[in-house]
Amino acid sequence: MSKAALEGLKCIGFTYAGVGNIVIKYLVEHGATAVRIESMKRLDNTRVSAPYKDNKFGVNRSGYYAWINNDRYSLALNMKHPRAMEVCEKLIKWADILVENFTPGTLESWNLGYDNLRKLNPSIIVASFSQQGQTGPHRLMPGYGGTLQGLAGFTHITGWPDRWPVQVDRSYPDFIAPRFGVASILAALDYRQRTDKGQYIDVSEYEDCLHFLAPVLLDYVVNKKIQGREGNKSPYAAPHGCYRCQGEDKWCVVSIFTDGEWRAFCKAIGKPEWLKEPKFSTLLKRKKNEEELNGLIEQWTLDHTREEVVSILQVAGVAAGIVRTSADVENCPQLKHRHYFWMLNHPEIGEHLYARTSFLLSKTPAQLKMAAPCLGQHTEYVCKDILGMSEEEYVNLLIDNVFE
Repeated sequence: MSKAALEGLKCIGFTYAGVGNIVIKYLVEHGATAVRIESMKRLDNTRVSAPYKDNKFGVNRSGYYAWINNDRYSLALNMKHPRAMEVCEKLIKWADILVENFTPGTLESWNLGYDNLRKLNPSIIVASFSQQGQTGPHRLMPGYGGTLQGLAGFTHITGWPDRWPVQVDRSYPDFIAPRFGVASILAALDYRQRTDKGQYIDVSEYEDCLHFLAPVLLDYVVNKKIQGREGNKSPYAAPHGCYRCQGEDKWCVVSIFTDGEWRAFCKAIGKPEWLKEPKFSTLLKRKKNEEELNGLIEQWTLDHTREEVVSILQVAGVAAGIVRTSADVENCPQLKHRHYFWMLNHPEIGEHLYARTSFLLSKTPAQLKMAAPCLGQHTEYVCKDILGMSEEEYVNLLIDNVFE
């Protein structure tokens, strides 16, 4: 195995909940060393979020926390303690990158604004992730991925026309922003390698999300059309839906965009007579009669397993897929072949699955080595082995309750 792509890179995480910790996940799985600052005084909300191992609550038992916090050290540090800065200064001088995703102004309240950080470490790269960026009239608005979905407009277009809006996922934006953030960090590293200068990166999750709503925004700008909720429908395809199959709660999805695909579909399922129906002859007519068409298709899919449906249609060149459960995904032969899931041993949870980042570097693929940490698990190790504190210095801080 070649040297990891980011081996030797050192990162501090002043992070909370999703986005900042997912950014660090990309870095550590490619060789970076990361120390995450946590505190019992203000628990990360993912530490107290289900699911829990054996359904027993515990700050070290959350599967949600574990999923995105592998391969980093946990340092318990009470940032409100007057001596916390003694530890922070050592960390900042050690680090190449600082990742944070608190409400703008939080780091400044601890005297850790960018101006102070670069006095301690002129080449440090600071990546700040926030709801709406570090500037502007709404910069101080706090929130999570769920609230940001509404702000960006995802919830307005998600769900059924006659029902309330729904979320895509409780923290969907937190899985978008890291892609932008990691690319920005790598660009800043390239710049530093050429100039020996650090950089400040201001990432607005709000702005990141809007990239994925470009067609909807453009339709409004050009046509003044406000898109609403359409369920499983698409304005560009018919049929386009999710259909029940043989078995309990088994489903498949089918998408047909062209008349050629429609002809292939009808022949593949043994319904050539549908091609003679004027009401289904073009996309516009199929859209007009979509509810009737969906009912007819489901009559056919109910007579087949989801695997049979997908096999028949894909061979015919029609887009179709199985609606997988979590168990299906875990046992997917494609994911197993690509070594997507890793089994790691956690001190309290025991052995359980982790997912690597979703790309493979040919020479230096991602490596998962260490389960998510218990809170403060590595405090002594970080202080003595990474920061070089003496036993006396560490114990003095410990007795003074700095590590809480």
